[in-house]
Amino acid sequence: MPTRLTELAGIRHPVVQTGMGWVAGPRLVSATAEAGGLGILASATMSYDELAAAIAETRGRTGEPFGVNLRADAEDASRRVDLLIRENVRVASFALAPRRELIDRLKDAGVVVIPSVGAARHAEKVAGWGADAVLVQGGEGGGHTGGVATTLLLPSVLDAVDIPVIAAGGFFDGRGLAAALAYGAAGVAMGTRFLLTRESTVPEEVKRAYLDRGLGDTVVTRKVDGLPHRVLRTGLVDSLERSGTVGSLVRSVRNAARFRRLTGSSWRSMLAEGLAMKRGTDRSWAQVLMAANTPMLLRAGLVGGDTSAGVLASGQVVGLLDDLPSVSELLGTMVDDAAGILRALGGR
Repeated sequence: MPTRLTELAGIRHPVVQTGMGWVAGPRLVSATAEAGGLGILASATMSYDELAAAIAETRGRTGEPFGVNLRADAEDASRRVDLLIRENVRVASFALAPRRELIDRLKDAGVVVIPSVGAARHAEKVAGWGADAVLVQGGEGGGHTGGVATTLLLPSVLDAVDIPVIAAGGFFDGRGLAAALAYGAAGVAMGTRFLLTRESTVPEEVKRAYLDRGLGDTVVTRKVDGLPHRVLRTGLVDSLERSGTVGSLVRSVRNAARFRRLTGSSWRSMLAEGLAMKRGTDRSWAQVLMAANTPMLLRAGLVGGDTSAGVLASGQVVGLLDDLPSVSELLGTMVDDAAGILRALGGR
């Protein structure tokens, strides 16, 4: 199913597996690449050395193109860009708008740059800086999300830029892929659907917790890190919603210390990243401190399997999922179904 995305990234199918922290590791990324999609390693929850090892392992598992998701506000962002260039990684994606100089360096080296955006004006900005494509997520998506539905956000971005647009938020099957292509998108990106595959390293008991949920079982909360965050509704999330500001900040500082020990980061580097985050997103200092909650709360559930002590990011599509296919089965079925729908529409 060739599109502008498949041509740009050198892949067979216009489907992207997003860079989910603690989830998108070498096993899932290489399985996606082998199945013809674009798998993206999540580096925000990795140290530099862990990222280097993950790239090497992924390359050992597949000869197909893959990508790495970067944080532009990380203290060592420049060093990580050098790593991607040196290792000939095909795609660099960014969860937040990258700095212009990072785009320039990546593009000069032939790396495809795909930032994520949440509004048409953000798409216009990064397109003007030279981004090769943009990924736009509507409010249905999991993790950090906005309040505008994909069906409205997607056409606004398509009207604003001429570069390929990848649609995210609410996609899980061939019908969604066909719909996105009909809108004019170059492909779709999915997180929750890939999390619930056999190659995902998320503990089986956590996968079952996802599969047991209905359409109304996610909630958008600001109590995780100060920004709108779509997660599964759990007892922990309910307690976070009831917690006061002082308790949230104390918990955040404690989790920051745990994350620092886990990644080997220095307090100096974490402070530098906090300053960059504050400048880049206009967060208050309270929100910057609360952001330290995110990695450890997600890790408790997605790695440790403790659904009572962890936060589980999830898109609304979780209420429509009831199986754990292999990545190959998922992509094969999606593309076949989408192609059939588009052929039927073309024959009318």
